[in-house]
Order: sequence, then structure tokens, then C-alpha cells
Amino acid sequence: MSDFTHIDAQGNASMVDVSDKPVSHREAIASGFISMAPETVMAIKQQSLKKGDVLAVARIAGIQGAKRCADLIPLCHPLALSKVDIQFSLETNGISVSCLCKLSGQTGVEMEALTGVNVALLTLYDMCKAIDKKMVIEKVTLVKKRGGKSDYDRK
Repeated sequence: MSDFTHIDAQGNASMVDVSDKPVSHREAIASGFISMAPETVMAIKQQSLKKGDVLAVARIAGIQGAKRCADLIPLCHPLALSKVDIQFSLETNGISVSCLCKLSGQTGVEMEALTGVNVALLTLYDMCKAIDKKMVIEKVTLVKKRGGKSDYDRK
């Protein structure tokens, strides 16, 4: 069990001690996609849904999600994020969402980026479910991680 960083010698779940790690600039990008009917994408683009500006609400929700990651994922460290950016790309059959998180700290921000993109996607789903019953959230992935011991780039 010692290969898992969140398991102690007795096999119990444990938060990793990062107090001796150096502070460094860290950044992560996660992305995901929500497939939906072309008519739903058009309604979002035209801001004609009864719930209001879908993208503005989903952007704020994604930012809040990234900031609240440690409240949702039990062993994540609470982090003072210096930047959270949610971006949308409207496509014919859905919306791509990306979440960038940055900080200077002792642990990475990939979980925050993944949480941010998921909350943004869930908010899109929630705001459009009345007009589109066949939406699917998919392809959620870590795209890039920089800082700490290793860099990761899916590209």
C-alpha cells in the first residue's frame, strides 16, 4: 500500500504532508465536453433560455467549484488559487469546456481544474435539461499539469 500517497503505513486514508515541499508555480488545465442538440447550442448562443445567461452562470459555477475542491474531495489540500479561468467553445453538437487553475504553492492544482470543469459542465446540464433530455457529459480529462516534480501534457 505504500505506493499510494494518500494511504499511511497502517492502510488508513491520510492527507499527504506537503509542509517540506518547496513553493513553486503550478498550473493545470482540464477539459470536458457536453453533447447536446444543435437547437440547445443555438438557444445558449442566442441567450433565449428561461434560466438566463447559461455560459455566465456556468463560468461562475466552474470558478466556485475549483475554489471549493477541498470541501468536496476529502484528502485535497485547501489551496489559495491565484487564477481560475473557465472557457467555452460552442460547437454544432455541444460545448467544450476548459478550466485553467494557477497558484504558487506546495501542491498541484489538477484536482481543482478537474473539479472546475466538472462543475461548469454540470451547470450547463442543469440549465438546459428542461429543453434537452439527451445531453451527455463526456471526455473529462487532465490536459496539462506544470510545476512540482513532473510536468504533464496530453497534447
